[in-house]
Amino acid sequence: MKAVMFERFGETPKIATLPDPTPDAKGVVIEVGATGVCRSDWHGWMGHDPDITLPHVPGHELAGRIAAVGNEVRQWQVGDRVTVPFAGGCGACPECHAGHQQVCHNQFQPGFTHWGSFAQFVAIGQADLNLVALPDTMSFETAASLGCRFATAFRAVVDQGRTRAGEWVAVHGCGGVGLSALMIARAIGANTVAIDISDDKLALARGCGATATVNANMVADIGEAVRDATGGGAHVSLDALGHPTTFFNSVSSLRRRGRHVQVGLLLADQATPATPMAKVIGEELEILGSHGMQAHRYDAMLAMIQSGLVSPDKLIGNRIALEASIDALTSMDSFAGIGATVITGF
Repeated sequence: MKAVMFERFGETPKIATLPDPTPDAKGVVIEVGATGVCRSDWHGWMGHDPDITLPHVPGHELAGRIAAVGNEVRQWQVGDRVTVPFAGGCGACPECHAGHQQVCHNQFQPGFTHWGSFAQFVAIGQADLNLVALPDTMSFETAASLGCRFATAFRAVVDQGRTRAGEWVAVHGCGGVGLSALMIARAIGANTVAIDISDDKLALARGCGATATVNANMVADIGEAVRDATGGGAHVSLDALGHPTTFFNSVSSLRRRGRHVQVGLLLADQATPATPMAKVIGEELEILGSHGMQAHRYDAMLAMIQSGLVSPDKLIGNRIALEASIDALTSMDSFAGIGATVITGF
């Protein structure tokens, strides 16, 4: 198969011809129809993830058709259209038994713990637990954005943030996750304020339903600007980028008893950001993490999409060939792209 592979962290990947994967007894092989290029892939390429073994094939936001099935798989067959959460469960640990596969003790992560989807084919383990069937009406490129960006945003806003209609939700960073969060929050009746340093991204945020926007380069105090825009502060605030500054600003943006949800990764030398702990204690704030979403929760998200309340396809920016993914991946830290970049040509 053709795939993107890198042999050293931080060095430019290359297009390689590699052996086609085969499924294990409980797994499948998916012929990739589309796969997203995500900042998490950039973190992996930079060496920020200890689970990656070199050489490596990145990619974790994927959708496609099943090409081969292990002999112990019961729920899937060749030809089924599927996607998969970026964090899959083992099915045997206490968290999996409790339904929390997204924090499985032995989780499977394509593109991190195993070779990923910047390739024509990708192997996925524990298929009966981790795969999600796609509606026939949903394109692979739309579905590819669900496994990380949209599903992560859905869990962050709905499950972790416990957002209710009429509340204010602040979203710091208007990339794929942030725009997804804005769209989902608006769909459940919340008011939203988007914060970014790019006017183009803020314009896209308004198109996704942002009630108000703040250009972080144009104000001296982000927390104060959000509190002014929301009449006292956000009930829920998300750091959708993953940076010490956006984390601090998100917590600072909250009203009393507000809920901060950390969605963007904070890794390497950014892993221990400063926290306004006096505000956290004195105002009884909550600081929550959000790590993907279980396969069994996809039904609620897919129902919202099929109802027309949200349109994740509107978040797709560039559609590119596999060869172009190398530049897209290595330039990810410049934050130049608008919307989600999706590989559709293999």
